[in-house]
Amino acid sequence: MKKRRREKEEAGEVDVSSLIDVCFLLLIYFLVTSTIVKEEQDLGMALPSSAPSQGKVEIQPMYIYISEDHSVSINQGVAKEVLDKNFSRRLPLLEERLELFASAAKASGSEPTVQLELSADAKQQRVVDVLNALERHGIHQITFLNLDKG
Repeated sequence: MKKRRREKEEAGEVDVSSLIDVCFLLLIYFLVTSTIVKEEQDLGMALPSSAPSQGKVEIQPMYIYISEDHSVSINQGVAKEVLDKNFSRRLPLLEERLELFASAAKASGSEPTVQLELSADAKQQRVVDVLNALERHGIHQITFLNLDKG
């Protein structure tokens, strides 16, 4: 009886080591004989380089005016825009513009510059508040305009 059981167990085994070799040979054959299809075409465009440019882009200085009614405005002429009208120590609209201006100037590789003009009746506290806002945004190049008027 022992012999019959061993014969049944041995008859069920299949040697698959040669099948693995055949599979690898077929894989190599298909890799070698296949062709690579190009899906994209060469467009011949000049792409921007990641290297920084040699010349710096100069950004116009920001113009800030403090009037006698304590309002703070930027730009001159037709583009003049009044930002903060009430006399509070906080200047939220000016802070937003200064953040944009400072980041644009630093991205172009130049130092942000501000031209500050004061009315003859402007309060000193308002001037100090504007100077503090400039300092918070890292703007250190400040030019005072028309100081001899008052």
